[in-house]
Amino acid sequence: MLKTTLAGLRAHKLRLLLTGLAITLGVGFIAGTFVLTDTMQTGVNEKFARSADKVDVAVLPKDAEKQLPAALLDRVRAVPGVTDAQGTVRGDAVLIGRDGKAVGNMPTAGISVPSGRLLRYGIERGRPPAGPAEAVLDTETAEREKFTVGQTITVLDHRQRPHRFTLVGLADFGVDTQASMRGAVGFDAATTMRVTGKRTYREIDIAGPADRAAVAAAAGPGAEVLTGEQLGERLAAAAGADTKLIRAGLLIFGLVSMLVSALVIYNTFAILIAQRMREMALLRCVGATRRQLFGGVLIESAVVGLVGSLLGLAVGLGLGAGTVALLGGPDAQIPTYGLTLAPRTVVLGLLIGVLVTMVSAVLPARAATRVAPVAALRTDLEPGTDRFRLGWARLAVAVLCGLPGLAVLGYGGTVMEKGQSAMFVVAAGSGLAFLAVTALMPALVRPLGRVAGALPARLAGVPGRLAVENARRSPRRTATTTIALTIGVGLMTMFAVLGASVTATADKKLAEEFPVDFQLETQWGGADEQRIPHALATRLRALPQVAAVTEQREQEVRVGGATGRAEDGIVGTLTASSLGTVLKPEFTSGALADLRPGTVAVTDMTARSQGLRIGSAVRMQTRQGPLTLKVVGTTGMDGPVPPYLVTEADFDRYFGVRDASVLYVNARDGAAGEGARAAVEAAAKPYPTVRVTSAAEIKKQFTEAIDMMLVIFAALLGLAILIALFGIANTLTLSVVERTRESALLRALGVTRRQLRRMLSVEALVMALIGAVTGVALGVAFGWASVTAMTDEIVFSLPYPRIAAFVALAAVAGTLAAVLPARRAARTSVVEALSHD
Repeated sequence: MLKTTLAGLRAHKLRLLLTGLAITLGVGFIAGTFVLTDTMQTGVNEKFARSADKVDVAVLPKDAEKQLPAALLDRVRAVPGVTDAQGTVRGDAVLIGRDGKAVGNMPTAGISVPSGRLLRYGIERGRPPAGPAEAVLDTETAEREKFTVGQTITVLDHRQRPHRFTLVGLADFGVDTQASMRGAVGFDAATTMRVTGKRTYREIDIAGPADRAAVAAAAGPGAEVLTGEQLGERLAAAAGADTKLIRAGLLIFGLVSMLVSALVIYNTFAILIAQRMREMALLRCVGATRRQLFGGVLIESAVVGLVGSLLGLAVGLGLGAGTVALLGGPDAQIPTYGLTLAPRTVVLGLLIGVLVTMVSAVLPARAATRVAPVAALRTDLEPGTDRFRLGWARLAVAVLCGLPGLAVLGYGGTVMEKGQSAMFVVAAGSGLAFLAVTALMPALVRPLGRVAGALPARLAGVPGRLAVENARRSPRRTATTTIALTIGVGLMTMFAVLGASVTATADKKLAEEFPVDFQLETQWGGADEQRIPHALATRLRALPQVAAVTEQREQEVRVGGATGRAEDGIVGTLTASSLGTVLKPEFTSGALADLRPGTVAVTDMTARSQGLRIGSAVRMQTRQGPLTLKVVGTTGMDGPVPPYLVTEADFDRYFGVRDASVLYVNARDGAAGEGARAAVEAAAKPYPTVRVTSAAEIKKQFTEAIDMMLVIFAALLGLAILIALFGIANTLTLSVVERTRESALLRALGVTRRQLRRMLSVEALVMALIGAVTGVALGVAFGWASVTAMTDEIVFSLPYPRIAAFVALAAVAGTLAAVLPARRAARTSVVEALSHD
């Protein structure tokens, strides 16, 4: 039997390749994920190891929220064996661009750059800063803003006072999330303290053969002392959290691909076993036992899995290499120093590929053992023509999974408190419902095939009607082929529904609760030291293009509610003339008219956190002492509403007259275009850190972010859909072999080669439509449940054009998948095919 099995594999190399291709793609995705993330992690480790090699001992605070006192540096320097010790200072230092405005949407990171041996950052051009008038920039920011070594740059300190520095170098700050996200400007430690306002250290690095215990004794119990090697490992582990997250996300899509691959492999083996029924029966006649037949099929599946997995590892290595090439080299944001193919990747790839293939072949292998020896004497075997019955097993799975799945889905979407827990419940219900649909799919093939094939059958004539009947006559095969496509299209539809609903919700909230044309805010988002001067509000009100200017002023205080627990809270107010006219916050309880001196309105989230309702007392600390206010209403979180909203007169009395955190500007009718924007920009020009944003820009940025997310999901799920389409092509290819005599008889009766090709194309089209339509229906249902589980205020929206595009693309791709099988069927000789047995 072993010799027979291996001889069969050698005789059918193309069949072996086609069967293993689905596994090749699935394993390739998983292997490529490991190669990419391992390569990234190795690059991170190597870069931090090179950096930490310059440090013999490092002192860090045990509590990451705290910092090291400045006096500790002198104590550490006094430890015997310390040849040098320098402290790391970090804070905000706003870089001013060539246009006179602050660079970026957030303050630039101000970082101290040490000198000498403890210089851990790579200086790519120039040299490190060596005095109070020198600075370096990170390379990416310098290139983007077109700054070069030798130029003079302007940086605002923590009090918005400008300072001019000579740019003496361009630095690589390594895998530093703050530097890569915000940009970085570096000074010596003293200058960094002066600019950022910080008086403490984030870390102290030590060079020299100092005793670690002596350093720990000098540092005290609040500090942690690490060797340079330990420091490198910790920094790499912290940065490696990003690669672990990337790996987890990619592996989820890889597992989806493997599930689709398993369905394709199962269907392929089921067809192969059906085609070889007489061969199996003949083996039984000459003495093969059921166990030998079962083992022979499993051996064949193991060989297929092994070959597919080996090819998949090669594909994964290529995918990883291509992605690494796109990321860059050692100077990229995530450094890479060459491909990393870990033994774990090879073992997992082979193990997953072989196991998935063998498990997928178990049911077809069991079917092979049921072949009676007498079947070898029959000449009327034509697999796939038996009448389908749902059966008690499928019915039990459908009922036991479907009813609880729908109940869990509805409970998570409509009854549970909205949030993460409800989303997990919806995911569980979706999984159960999908299993029920999978069990019922063979019973759905015939009615769905009739509907999906109605138009193609009418347009394609007799070949079209034959194609529809071919797709419907073997429900199990068609169901298994199409369910693979259902998975990919269903997930893409679900994500599309989520994206459209989130976008529609944002549009609604912007229109209802953010009825302004422009918003002005500092880079610091209204921090105490960085507010918007009242003079700018006055200047804007004087513009002929401006109809109204609303000032939102805020103060952070200690607040206590019904829970008796005091916590930091934001108390704020809005310009009295605008509240209720320009800005109309939606009250979920109470009313805006109830907001009078001595009262407060709170957001719904604040009310839940502090146990507040109408009539509750809120205690807060003001400059005049403790104060108690009465809650008269609760509002939604959307729109310009602070957590604790008081009247303008009360705010001035409690906290004094102060500048605004945010300005909201409404243009006059007919002036909301570029003219008003230019006027507002000109008024804000003297204030470098003030950013002007329009509601349209906010909407555009949000929409672009959602669209980018959908593109990424579509690209990742594209592999699953590609495997599913390959499954359609594989099914048709094997079906062509199975129906050789049937095709020849049609040709003998007058069907042309073109009509035969059309028949197979329409058959593929019908199968693709069945899978796509089922996937869309499931995706919409799961998307609705997910959307309703997120929050009560979300707007459910169906992206009709995108859904229609999914169905159309699936139909076109399914038709293309039939090209090669159709050509093979059309080229077969009629005489030779009629003699096929």
